[in-house]
Amino acid sequence: MPDDRHPAPRQTAALLCLALLAGCSALPGGNARAPSRTSTSQASGALPAARSGEEAQCLSGLSEMGARYSLLPDRYLGDGCTNLGTVQLSALTTDTESLTITNIGPVTCAVSTVFAGWARFGVDRAAHQVFGKGLHTIETFGSYSCRNVAGSSRRSGHATATAIDVAAFVLDDGRRIVVKQDWNGGSSQAREFLRLVRTSACRRFATVLSPDYNAAHEDHLHIEGVISGSSYCR
Repeated sequence: MPDDRHPAPRQTAALLCLALLAGCSALPGGNARAPSRTSTSQASGALPAARSGEEAQCLSGLSEMGARYSLLPDRYLGDGCTNLGTVQLSALTTDTESLTITNIGPVTCAVSTVFAGWARFGVDRAAHQVFGKGLHTIETFGSYSCRNVAGSSRRSGHATATAIDVAAFVLDDGRRIVVKQDWNGGSSQAREFLRLVRTSACRRFATVLSPDYNAAHEDHLHIEGVISGSSYCR
């Protein structure tokens, strides 16, 4: 939600300077980096400086979800690859505790917010339902990567930092549920859990691809985009 605090005159001048500098950011197709935006720890109660009302609202929502993150500079990396409006997540929260994420890179604020909700209301609660244990860690294969969809000439959602590949989940008791091993070959509980979290993801993300989709996804759940109309779940 918009910040209702009124900056002091000196702060206002500083923010105006930053806004003018931001207007000189690189155009699409270039390799130059846009001016870095100041990131403020959420522990201080302050949000990083957003460059638009829409971004400010997204960051506020992400903070309200209990996420810890840093705001990253916009980057046009060429060949259709960008990092625009991205954050670096360092931790999420469940209903009761902090949640670790491994190996994740830049992700857009919008997708990060949906990811935070999925982790809390989808994955953690599925873990309690199936195992009677909470979620401790989500292991990923990463997020941003300047690459095409496998076997095509079309850019992947990873190329715009709107996709995350989730490889495994670790429970509070140390038990690790791995997509590659447990989707078909794990215990009945593990298989049930993984399908519950996929179903939950399908209600939130525009595209969800699992081992049921093809061999390229045998070891992870590909979650991408925010549902705004049609979606694809397999």
